[in-house]
Amino acid sequence: MSTSKKSRSLLLNIRNISIEGYSDEAWHPIIKGVDLQIKRGEVLGLIGESGAGKSTLGLAAMGFVRAGCRFTGGSISFEGKDLTKLSEKEKQKLWGTKFSYVAQSAAAAFNPAHTLLNQTIESSLSHNLETKENLKKNAVKLYREMQLPNPEEIGDRYPHQVSGGQLQRTMTAMAMTSKPDLIIFDEPTTALDVTTQVNVLATIRSIVKEHQTAAIYITHDLAVVVQMADRIQVLRYGETIEVAKTNQMLKSPNQEYTKSLWAVRSIQKKPQKKEDTILKIESIDASYDSGPMVLKNIDINVPTGRTVAIVGESGSGKSTTARSITGLLPPTNGKIIFQGRKLPARLSERSKEDLRRIQMIYQSPDTSMNPRHTVRDIIGRPLKFYHGVVGNRYTEKVIELLKMIELDESFIDRLPEELSGGQKQRICIARALAAEPDLIICDEVTSALDQIVQEGILKLLLRLQKELKISYIFITHDIATVKAIADEVVVMHQGSVVEQGLKKDIFSPPHPDYTKLLLSSVPEMDPKWLTRILTQ
Repeated sequence: MSTSKKSRSLLLNIRNISIEGYSDEAWHPIIKGVDLQIKRGEVLGLIGESGAGKSTLGLAAMGFVRAGCRFTGGSISFEGKDLTKLSEKEKQKLWGTKFSYVAQSAAAAFNPAHTLLNQTIESSLSHNLETKENLKKNAVKLYREMQLPNPEEIGDRYPHQVSGGQLQRTMTAMAMTSKPDLIIFDEPTTALDVTTQVNVLATIRSIVKEHQTAAIYITHDLAVVVQMADRIQVLRYGETIEVAKTNQMLKSPNQEYTKSLWAVRSIQKKPQKKEDTILKIESIDASYDSGPMVLKNIDINVPTGRTVAIVGESGSGKSTTARSITGLLPPTNGKIIFQGRKLPARLSERSKEDLRRIQMIYQSPDTSMNPRHTVRDIIGRPLKFYHGVVGNRYTEKVIELLKMIELDESFIDRLPEELSGGQKQRICIARALAAEPDLIICDEVTSALDQIVQEGILKLLLRLQKELKISYIFITHDIATVKAIADEVVVMHQGSVVEQGLKKDIFSPPHPDYTKLLLSSVPEMDPKWLTRILTQ
């Protein structure tokens, strides 16, 4: 079969597929009679808000359902075989050879006890696709294409020794090692900064084109999906809302729901300047153990009751700055002044009152909440620790905090696994608020959420700031988020501050070279954007 003819052939044909999940002692529909077709060399974008069924449908394309789920109807035809009729053993022969999967959370997908290189080639080696030596060479080549640092050596590291963005790129290389017929990309660039994302998207697109590999690209980032997908399929509540070629859907979506997706992220906070300063970071340096400096002469001012966004690519020092502020990574030089008083450098040397006044909300609520604790316990812990609240008042305060984050008391005895991604992040916000802090550090708190949920979280944070006069440090690589929430912006690169100022000044030319690169790397709702950026 010629390449051109092969590229036009139908690879996967899902017809009227239905999937149920078991909870509360009953089976509930998740996917409700969905069709999906994909040709060789084609990229299909799957979009929709949290809970739409995107990941469940993506996994079903490989004939896989999670524990507690089952196929209840329809067919999944791949190379003449119905995957729903195959045994687990037969399907396992396809997983890792014909099909590959790139998950959203790389941190949860890697084994902490094995090196990156061994895990990258493990599946291909177990299927005897090539010799171990050839697989290692191919892995290094993919590391290089993924713009990973020191590609010849990074494979010898363990997962905890690389950044989240580097781990995500390694997982993408792992999926590509076997040169599969179909790759499921489930939010593969969510954890990546915009400059890194450009390179990863370009690599994914080129490999799909070069090897005529088909791909299902699941994402909540509409600007990304229009760069990657030939067609887009919109899901909601387990049903298909509409399917169309990317250009057609971008210009004139048929359904009102799709139009609402295209219209999200309309928040544009007007920056407000304030002279009062709640936090001053003065000339701090920091390093891990006796290693090289990761923060170099950092100066940042945070106005009282305002939001300072810290932006920059992976490894720029954004999260490390947060660790220094909280005392988790004591600065080796400089000082941190909070509300006019110099803070002890180490967390262990700070008073309970110091700890209460500065709270942090993390990127992944899944790893920052105890899965065995109920919402009552998660939100209530700071109430007990900082304020000594017990008894009936304890429950009353938890319910008050739930209402503050726009959830009702029916959530109070739920476990984290019973919450959506957006609900989990709201609970983390409520936990921070329970301490009654003056400053909250938000570390990529919306990056893993779909755009509709992101908008809700950002509006919530803005409302809470207005009502409670809280100051925020908002760490993000998403420029749209910065425009929505920030008053001032700090641009960081390689452990240094490139510039700081009011949002309108930072986003207005002329820009320093790095800021210019950062802003030019933000995906646009234009299918030709990625091609244009790569040819500049």
